[in-house]
Amino acid sequence: MKILAIDPGPAQSGFVVLTNNRVESSGVMLNDDMRSYLMPSNAELLAIEMIASYGMPVGREVFETCVYIGRLVEAWNWARCLMQPRRPSVLVYRKDVKMHLCGTPRAKDGHIRQALIDLLGPPGKKSDPGPTYGVKSHAWAALAVAVTAASCQPDGIGVQGRNAS
Repeated sequence: MKILAIDPGPAQSGFVVLTNNRVESSGVMLNDDMRSYLMPSNAELLAIEMIASYGMPVGREVFETCVYIGRLVEAWNWARCLMQPRRPSVLVYRKDVKMHLCGTPRAKDGHIRQALIDLLGPPGKKSDPGPTYGVKSHAWAALAVAVTAASCQPDGIGVQGRNAS
């Protein structure tokens, strides 16, 4: 399964394309560029990190990110209708990512990154790239969204660890 996952922000977003337990591409791009990136994508699933309210006051950037999440889903659905049969999009909450990868809602970014490396393999280096090679910055959060979304699909397709049989 090819998954396009996005860690949205108010101005730019991290993304990763995960295919067969390997990062095909990743990076951070401006939001308008991200919407354009969705159009030719041949991913089977779009997974976007969703914002949840925990009762604390939030600022303008959080609301701008919420609006942008809606714009991404709309762009994905529009592109799918034009190009091929509709493919699903899912919203993945950060709490679910933490629980899936680390087993606790108190996990920090470093714990999540290490869990991804343990599951998929190390980044490696340019001369010997590993399965997570090139993942940086907000793309790590997008990769966590992709892995979590894959494990929650009703067809049972999930990401298998590198030591799985």
